[in-house]
Amino acid sequence: MTSPQHPIGSGFGAESTAADVIKGIDLSGRTAVVTGGHSGLGLETTRALRSAGATVVVPVRFPDRARDTLAGIDGVEIEQLDLMDPASIDAFADRFLATGRPLHILVNCAGIQNVPLTRNARGYEAQFATNHLGHFQLTTRLWPALRRAGGARVVTVSAWAHHLSPVIFDDPNFERREYDGWLGYGQSKTANILFSVGLDRRGEADDIRGFSLHPGLIIGTNLSPWTTPEYLRTNDLVDEHGNRVIDPQSGRKTAEQGASTIVWCATAPQLDGMGGVYCENNEISPLLTSHDETVDVMTGRVETPVGVMSYAVDPQLADRLWDLSERLTGSTI
Repeated sequence: MTSPQHPIGSGFGAESTAADVIKGIDLSGRTAVVTGGHSGLGLETTRALRSAGATVVVPVRFPDRARDTLAGIDGVEIEQLDLMDPASIDAFADRFLATGRPLHILVNCAGIQNVPLTRNARGYEAQFATNHLGHFQLTTRLWPALRRAGGARVVTVSAWAHHLSPVIFDDPNFERREYDGWLGYGQSKTANILFSVGLDRRGEADDIRGFSLHPGLIIGTNLSPWTTPEYLRTNDLVDEHGNRVIDPQSGRKTAEQGASTIVWCATAPQLDGMGGVYCENNEISPLLTSHDETVDVMTGRVETPVGVMSYAVDPQLADRLWDLSERLTGSTI
């Protein structure tokens, strides 16, 4: 399989911050939507985009909480959105489209990780529903605004955890197989990457480009309240005193460092005319073909080799996922 997964020499690295990669970029007059843009990686992404002059719309489940965390940042609009609720997604999209505004940057950042088995009203597994299907429906519903921008980027936050599982097309919602939270999370993160591949192929003619990325291993966010102290210690994410371990070269980053690759994908001039790629450390990742370089995240210390699994960027699988997602959500472009 040929692939555009080749580093381009961005000049940035694992230690770069969102402020580093946004420096010198002017987003005045542009509009961005950042799901989950009130906490963790999303908050740092909102802060960086706003610092460059963009108007940032932050759709969240609990607007009152977002108002508290975003109170010191002007030029941010807070909206209600629940990615587990298809009606809520449609309502937000309708409100945004009614404004007539173009959408230059869409950052699909909100997500959940390794949660107990939960299903939405349609019966879809929560991680697949939130991390992938919710963002699929949101993106396709906002497509007219993305097209109106005359040049837009859709950035979907994936993770190294895509190494844990491909998309299981025969049973994506764990209806016939035993549920495992990590496998469900890994599947949803693979779906994020395949979605970006499929989106880029469909949007290229309208200059709507898709990117996905691994931000790094960042703790202290709202991603997974079920992560145990034992897991954090085992994987060297905290030391014996419970303090965060920061080592960007091994993927253990601050939120500011983690958000940098999101912001780089969303704004870097180096990526003009490109798309459909998975990035990490502010660079396009190389292609991997096996799991030999990794350690099982469920039983041992996490290793995070740079690279993307071939099944996550396979165009045929991307088309298969797109068709499945249309059937499951009823949403098309």
